[in-house]
Amino acid sequence: MSTMPNKSYTTQMDAAKKGIVTPQMQAVAQKENIDVQTILQGVAQGTIAIPANINHTSLSPEGVGKGLRTKINVNLGVSGDCPNYDEEFKKIDLSIKLGAEAIMDLSNYGKTSTFRQQLITRSPAMIGTVPIYDSLGYFERELASLTADDFIKVVEEHAKQGVDFMTIHAGLTRHTAEKFEQTGRLTNIVSRGGSLIFAWMELTGNENPFYEHYDKVLDIFERYDVTISLGDALRPGSINDSTDSGQITELIELGILTKRAWAHNVQVMVEGPGHMAINEIAANMAIQKRLCHNAPFYVLGPLVTDIAPGYDHITSAIGGAIAASSGADFLCYVTPAEHLRLPDSDDVKEGIIASKIAAHAADIAKGIPGARDIDNKMSKARQEVNWDNMYKYAIDPDKAKAYRESVATHDKDTCSMCGKMCAMRTMNKMLNKEAVDF
Repeated sequence: MSTMPNKSYTTQMDAAKKGIVTPQMQAVAQKENIDVQTILQGVAQGTIAIPANINHTSLSPEGVGKGLRTKINVNLGVSGDCPNYDEEFKKIDLSIKLGAEAIMDLSNYGKTSTFRQQLITRSPAMIGTVPIYDSLGYFERELASLTADDFIKVVEEHAKQGVDFMTIHAGLTRHTAEKFEQTGRLTNIVSRGGSLIFAWMELTGNENPFYEHYDKVLDIFERYDVTISLGDALRPGSINDSTDSGQITELIELGILTKRAWAHNVQVMVEGPGHMAINEIAANMAIQKRLCHNAPFYVLGPLVTDIAPGYDHITSAIGGAIAASSGADFLCYVTPAEHLRLPDSDDVKEGIIASKIAAHAADIAKGIPGARDIDNKMSKARQEVNWDNMYKYAIDPDKAKAYRESVATHDKDTCSMCGKMCAMRTMNKMLNKEAVDF
């Protein structure tokens, strides 16, 4: 496994700035069915990112950003209460089968390095991590005893293994933390990484290590071509806290950090909310794009109400569809288990399907070329009452087929809801001048 990039360029962004079309750019252009020069220009300007670590040799590259299909991410990983690696690999295989473009390993327990390396080796999806989650277990020490060099060492370990993008909470500085404390939030800091950074700063009196030593982090990312996903430590954890001064102050800082990363030829994605009422979503997407120079926007949800535990894949899909149609580029799935427990395989499937529906609906609204094609094929199959094609074009063919076949019908061409009164059947017969029997 090589750890040296092509000698003529260091990263995808460096290549794009030099006018070099990389194999990854070619692959993305082919998947998106657009001209490769459009991809090259977007990567050079930072409006498109292709997370592709030089050591992730099994990767099937994907582009995230302006003019491209909305992508989805799946969060996985073991915890102290659920340390079952075999179960996580089942979820990984399911995620790949269902077409998730990215998988984030959020493991915070046990042999995370071994699990992560196996994940990178077998996964064609791009892999993301949040290194601060791994820091406590990596050194087996309490948070306050860790140093800035310790945190950066874990970042480099993940980069060497082949992680394509990492969430780095560099925007939560002592200054932005003061804004958070002055605001008086209902749900405080709900980002796990953000809460750890805040606690470390409070315990040690030091500045955020990822902010203070940001250039060291960027040097590592440039060496391995890791995309930095600027974490929103102050994302709102309730609709009450959305679009407050803490969230916006951090977003301003993330915009500054975006330009600093681009100066190192490091690709950037910016992370966003969170919980947010429907009427605030579009404005938040516009603010992010303005403040962060049109860098790709990666959102968790947003969840549009706080009262649906067990159904948060739905609250997230509603918010995700609105967010993506308003400019977000990358949706992090939310499962029915959100706020309740670690998701099982069924939860993962429900979360992926809900996010894929949201992403596809947004692509139609954004006018992504070809987005409507499969909808037109499905509509044609329904007009023809062609059940095999309806299953073929369904986002979840197995569920569609199982639902229809769960109740026997007298007429093989109809379903149990309308039977021979099926409107499609009636109209086809009438327009073909055939007799209609009910």
